[in-house]
Amino acid sequence: MREVEAWHEFFVAAAGAAAALAGLVIVAISVNVERILKYPQLPPRAAATVAALVLVLTVSLAGLADQTALAFGLEVLGLGAVAWYLQARASLAGIRADRQNRRPRSEAIVEVLTGQVQLLPFLVAGALLIAGLPVALYLLLAGFLAVLVLSMTNAWVLLVEILR
Repeated sequence: MREVEAWHEFFVAAAGAAAALAGLVIVAISVNVERILKYPQLPPRAAATVAALVLVLTVSLAGLADQTALAFGLEVLGLGAVAWYLQARASLAGIRADRQNRRPRSEAIVEVLTGQVQLLPFLVAGALLIAGLPVALYLLLAGFLAVLVLSMTNAWVLLVEILR
């Protein structure tokens, strides 16, 4: 698909940003691992955050490869499904933690919604790429931006808010 080639520089930049942010999140986890483990909703949230950043990284690298739109679409769809599964597990852990820790339900609802907002564009984009529709690239852009913003939020929670 020629349209994917036009996004080359974007994929290069996204891969670098995702790798750097994944490193930041992993450092945040390692610095506060004992505190993170005290809250049942945080380890799955941390894993889902890393998975979302790895999704951006791997989709970016796949976008740089010389391959068909079908192959790229299958990769986006498959990788998105794995990240979505990890996000769904994190969401369930957050809902369960509400019951155990008497945490405000609104926190879990926000986590579920933000998890879906960042990952559903990848699933739809994968399907549209398989269908050969270049509009899929704009959905990837939306997904990339959502993952980067929300991962920074999660990094803040894991690094700073957990100490309050």
